Amino acid sequence: MNIGVLALQGAFMEHRKMLESLHANVNVVEVRLPVHLNIIDGLIIPGGESTTISKLANAYHLIQPIQHFSESHPIWGTCAGMIFMAKHLEQVQQTSLEIMNIKVQRNAFGRQVDSFVTQLDVPELNYTPFPGIFIRAPAVVDYESSVQVLARLSDNTVVAVKEKHWLATSFHPELTDDNRFHQYFLDMIATTKKGV
Repeated sequence: MNIGVLALQGAFMEHRKMLESLHANVNVVEVRLPVHLNIIDGLIIPGGESTTISKLANAYHLIQPIQHFSESHPIWGTCAGMIFMAKHLEQVQQTSLEIMNIKVQRNAFGRQVDSFVTQLDVPELNYTPFPGIFIRAPAVVDYESSVQVLARLSDNTVVAVKEKHWLATSFHPELTDDNRFHQYFLDMIATTKKGV
């Protein structure tokens, strides 16, 4: 299985390390050009600075190729990746992929100094709490009925969603020692490849 990680900016190396430690049969491809999309089965868009990722994706002519790729392949966005995947952004104008039917608020929890870690209940991951690391994190403030909520904070804020074969998390699973979200994404890719 070939897993792409968008390697323009942000925490792409952490995703690479997590994937490589998870499964011997996973080959990680650092995606920087449209041609790299031709050899992967799924794509992770890492956390980082969403404006910078957007500008670089434009500069490298990746927007439309990723949109086309998303029609038949799984994509997972973490933190800035969630922002980049959203169809709607609250109170900000920047280019996004407009893939998922979600409305996202950038920096929903404050600045870097307001970063936090909390245990999340994620039924899809067998109910054992997942360590959510939130760093200048976004939040989903609205979503269509086609979107499945996977995790909320104690105040009901939506921080993980799935729609079709797309996944988005406000937090950073790649910065933890818990590989369940990465395995969940690999399972999504396997299911999509089978045409289920």
